[in-house]
Amino acid sequence: MIVNGELIKYAIDLIAVLLLSLGIKGLSKVRTAREANRLASIAIGLSIIGVFTISFANKEISNSSLVWISIGAAIGGLFGIITAKKVPMTAMPETVALFNGCGGMSSLLVALGVTLFPIDNPNNNFTSEIVENLSIITSIFVGSVTFSGSIVAMAKLQGWLSTPKWTQSKFRHLINIFLAVISLIAAIEIARNGSNAIWLLVFGSTFLGVGVTLSIGGADMPVVISLLNSYSGVAAAAAGFVVGSQLLIVAGAMVGAAGLILTQVMCDGMNRSLISVLFGGTLGSTSTSSDSSGGEYSNITSCSVEECALTLEAAERVIIVPGYGLAVAQAQHTLREVTRAMEAGGIDVKYAIHPVAGRMPGHMNVLLAEADIPYEQLKEMDVINPDFPATDVVLVLGANDVVNPQAKTDTNSPLYGMPVLDVQEARTVFVIKRGMSAGYSGIKNDLFDLPNTSMVFGDAKKVLGDLLVELKELGIGSKN
Repeated sequence: MIVNGELIKYAIDLIAVLLLSLGIKGLSKVRTAREANRLASIAIGLSIIGVFTISFANKEISNSSLVWISIGAAIGGLFGIITAKKVPMTAMPETVALFNGCGGMSSLLVALGVTLFPIDNPNNNFTSEIVENLSIITSIFVGSVTFSGSIVAMAKLQGWLSTPKWTQSKFRHLINIFLAVISLIAAIEIARNGSNAIWLLVFGSTFLGVGVTLSIGGADMPVVISLLNSYSGVAAAAAGFVVGSQLLIVAGAMVGAAGLILTQVMCDGMNRSLISVLFGGTLGSTSTSSDSSGGEYSNITSCSVEECALTLEAAERVIIVPGYGLAVAQAQHTLREVTRAMEAGGIDVKYAIHPVAGRMPGHMNVLLAEADIPYEQLKEMDVINPDFPATDVVLVLGANDVVNPQAKTDTNSPLYGMPVLDVQEARTVFVIKRGMSAGYSGIKNDLFDLPNTSMVFGDAKKVLGDLLVELKELGIGSKN
C-alpha cells in the first residue's frame, strides 16, 4: 500500500511539475499569461491534494493535523483571493514584495519545524544527514533574508519607510559584515552540533536582510524585487530538500533561476551591476555630487490639451511612453480610448516599454494589458529606439529617468550609460506630468528643456480624458 501510495505521489508530482513548467513558460507573453497562471494554480492545487490524499491514506498525519492544515490553507487561500480582487495596479509592486516575503517565511518555518520537531528516519545515513543540515541552513538563511528584505522593500514602496541617512555611509557595510559573520558562525555550529545555534542564524540572517535592503533606493527597486523573487525560489528549493518534496525542489529551482535572469535583465536595463545595487547605496544619493543634478529649467514650453490635439491631428506615427505616473493616475483605460480614437483616424500607434519603467519588472506590460491594449503594439526599447526619428509625436506619460538624454550626453550624470528611450529624436514630444518633480534618480531631465518638447501639466487621467474630447471634436475617432 505504501509503495503504491509513493508511486501515486510521484505521478502527481510529475504532472504538477509539467503543468507548472508550462505555466511559467506561458507567463513570458501577455497573450498567454492568464491561461498560464491558471495552469500554475492547478499545478499547485494538484500537489496539495496529492500530499493530503497520500499522507492521509498512509496515516502519516493525524486527523487533528489535517484539520489545522486545512484551516491554514483556507485562510491563505482567502487572503490570496481578497488581495487579487482588491489591490490596485499601483500597489502591485508592494504586493509582489509581500508575496516574496511570504514565500521566504514559509521556507523558514518549514526548516524550523523540521529542526525543532525532528522525525526519526531509519533510512538516514551520514550523506543524507549532511544534505539535510545544509538544506536546513540554506532554507533558514535565505528564507530569513528574503522575508525581512521583502518587508523592508514593501514598506519603502508603500511610503511607510524612508532611507535613513546613516545607511548611505560606509558604516553600514561594517554592520552587514558583522551580521554575515554571525550567520556564518551559526551555520557552522548547526552543521557540527545540530540545532544549538538555530536562533542565532535566524537573528543574523533576518537583520542582514534588513541591513542590505534598507540602503537601496527607489530607483533600484525593480532589481531588488526580482532578486528577492529569486531568493524566495532558492529558499523554496532548499525547503524541498528538507521535507523531501520533488515538486518543491523543481518549482523553487525554476523560480530561483528565472528571478536571477530577470535580475540581470533589470541591471542591464539600468546599466548597473548587481554589486553596485546591493552595496552602492541609492542611485539618488550619488546624484548630489553631479553638476547635472541641480540647476533650474531655462527653456520650458507648456501647452494646452487643445494644442496637443491639433498636433496629433496632423500626425501619422505616434509612440506612447508609459511610466509610473500613468499607473498612479489609473489612466490606462482612458489611454486605451485615446489610442483607439487615433487608430480610427488612421494614425499608427505604438508603445515604447523600457525594462525598468514603473516599480517592478513588467509593470507597464501588466498595466497596459489590463486595458486590453494589443500585445503586438508593445515594443521593447531596442526594437522601438530606431523608430523615434521617423515618429511625428511622442506622448510621455509619467516617465522620467527612462527618457532622460543625460544618460547619453552627460558623463557626470549618475544616469550616464543607462540605456534610455530616444524620445528626443522625434519631431514633437509631449510630456504629461503633474509638475516638474524629478524621477527616482533625483536629477533634472534635460528632455524638458529641448525645443521640440512641450509640457502638458495635469493628472494623466484628466489630461487624457480632455484630449479624447478634443480629438473627437476634431473628427478623429468620432465614429469609434
